[in-house]
Amino acid sequence: MSTDGPVVVEVALNGVSSKRRNPNVPREPAEITEDALACLAAGAAIVHAHNRDFTLTGAAAAEDYLAAWVPVLRERPDTLWYPTTAGGATDEDRLGHFALIADEVPLRIGVVDPGSTNLGWPDGAGLPQGFVYQNDYDHIRAAVELCRTRGLGPSLAIYEPGFLRTTISWTGAGRMPRGAMVKLYFGGPYGAFGRGPGCSFGLPPTAAALDAYLELVAETGLPWSVSVWGGDLVHTPVARLAVERGGHLHVGLEEHSGDRTPTNVDLVREAVALAEDCGRRVATSAEAAELLDLP
Repeated sequence: MSTDGPVVVEVALNGVSSKRRNPNVPREPAEITEDALACLAAGAAIVHAHNRDFTLTGAAAAEDYLAAWVPVLRERPDTLWYPTTAGGATDEDRLGHFALIADEVPLRIGVVDPGSTNLGWPDGAGLPQGFVYQNDYDHIRAAVELCRTRGLGPSLAIYEPGFLRTTISWTGAGRMPRGAMVKLYFGGPYGAFGRGPGCSFGLPPTAAALDAYLELVAETGLPWSVSVWGGDLVHTPVARLAVERGGHLHVGLEEHSGDRTPTNVDLVREAVALAEDCGRRVATSAEAAELLDLP
């Protein structure tokens, strides 16, 4: 990776974060529209968001996404953005809205979560409770196939090192669709849902953990970014190290937790300032599309 090329700043606007956790989290379509445009103006090249209700599937999910993103794309038609998978038991439930959205508005990025892990929060005794975030090999294959057939660059969420081993299998076989990017998720002290310290996942946001991830990333040949779930990326060693080593930055209120309540724009501006302090400017959406080789 180039250590002097532009940094791609991606912002994840909301996820399952609530206004109780941070009052600045955008949940309604109009809030998402406003926040997305503000983040793009602040320097974000890619915007990721959930809709207001994760349980929506199919046409209902697509309609909710379009309510937020049609106005964004009307004002900024070059915007790089992508939704997330939906709830439900089948691949059609989880992925069907992508095709419906892409039939209506430009969509160049898809989602592949290439593995499974335990995600949760602490109980009253500080012990982990939660659920298995399950993506078996059949679902991974379906998600990759959706990206291939619809011309979407896979956004690869790496919660654990095993997710990267699966990614290596796909790239090694020459089957990874064009435009893929590896997103390295580090588990901060508050975990994936920010409900309190004591229950996290994956590797911690340390220099040694980044080295371990990058040893595996090198086998894929793909561009990569870093984020901290249940923490504050720019206040960890991995943010600056990633920029210095040619990586990119993934910020936003979907994953941010801590003793402050920033806005998404605040987090984007901090990422931009860090990149510039390291001697790298931030990429525009058009430059990010070229750098990722999106279809």
